[in-house]
Amino acid sequence: MPPGHATDAPWTSPADTTSAPLPRAVVWLAALASGLAVASVYYAQPLLDAIAHEFGFAHATVGAVVGWTQIGYGLGLLLLVPLGDVLDRRRLIVGQTACSALALLVVAVAPAGWVFLGAVALLGALAVVTQLHVAHASSLAGPTQRGQVVGMVTSGIISGILLARAVSGALADVWGWRAVYGAAAAANLAMVWALYRALPRQPLHARRMRYRALVASVLTLWREERVLRERGALALLVFAAMTVLWTPMVLALRAPPHALTHTEVGLFGLAGVCGALGATRAGRWADRGDAQRTTALALALMLLAWGAAALLPHSLWGLIVAVLLLDLGLQAVHVSNQSLIYRTRPEAQSRKTAAYMVCYSIGCAVGSIVSTLAYDRAGWPGVCTLGAFISAAALAWWRLTLHAERASACERVGRC
Repeated sequence: MPPGHATDAPWTSPADTTSAPLPRAVVWLAALASGLAVASVYYAQPLLDAIAHEFGFAHATVGAVVGWTQIGYGLGLLLLVPLGDVLDRRRLIVGQTACSALALLVVAVAPAGWVFLGAVALLGALAVVTQLHVAHASSLAGPTQRGQVVGMVTSGIISGILLARAVSGALADVWGWRAVYGAAAAANLAMVWALYRALPRQPLHARRMRYRALVASVLTLWREERVLRERGALALLVFAAMTVLWTPMVLALRAPPHALTHTEVGLFGLAGVCGALGATRAGRWADRGDAQRTTALALALMLLAWGAAALLPHSLWGLIVAVLLLDLGLQAVHVSNQSLIYRTRPEAQSRKTAAYMVCYSIGCAVGSIVSTLAYDRAGWPGVCTLGAFISAAALAWWRLTLHAERASACERVGRC
């Protein structure tokens, strides 16, 4: 079978040979740890105006704070996540969590803007431990449990993002934005102990590889796996759309006529709690073979969300609905993507995760940078127009790839 079609067949992991399911307690620990790790990437979003004031960043360019974090995340995906295929993932997860605690402390005490940006980039690179959690839990799960397990861990990631926005806003109003990162450092240190005690070990599938060859093989997988390319491009678009909403949102809500506090801005993240529910449900639908249908519905919801977001100058309820729809649609697409990508080649799970999530990181970085520029030049209507264009492009791309997949299936069987 050609490499481009390899992802159409299921793969077998060690867990597939036993009827014992992965313990739910281990899955929830992975979900909690993933949420805590990814939260470090999102603490800054409700605090951008305070950070800009502290270090003298202009509002038009303050989106670079999120952009630098995502650049670090992308580098971590390429340089750290592939190690999960050749080294003990348990040790990697525990070690990266400990290093994240140290990076958070550096952010908390950063004396200058350049130190802050460097520290958040490092923090972004270390936050890729979330992807090691997903790959580790996915490979330990059985074939009938995999989509649900990926959905549960992803739910933890979503919850981490939502709580990061809400908690960081509340702490910043009381103790300042630096306290947010100090508290996060303490939480990560506590998580190190829990992970060391509870995470199971796992036999490695891949042969030993030189580090340079290991990283280069990520690009090889990208070239060989058609589904990886298609779903990676889709991830780039949907995550760009989400950051287009979230990055300039604090600037709009903190300014008149709304003039909300950081706590109130952070609470908007809780409107996306349905995204966590959607992730688990999407995983179950993917296990039943409905990943394409789920993707179509989710992308349509994301496009509709921008109409609600455009009501912000007149009503905060429109923005709440927009956050709900965008988070729900985004996470349903994300889980469907991962479920399809993880169906083959267990020896390369971490590298496939890296290749896919690099697209996520690029989308977030680009979305965060262009969104504040759009807000500075065209206000909130410009942001909504940009977001709707990206969401429409994502829907068009999915339709195009679905047509190509059906044509390829016809070619394989010799008829349509």
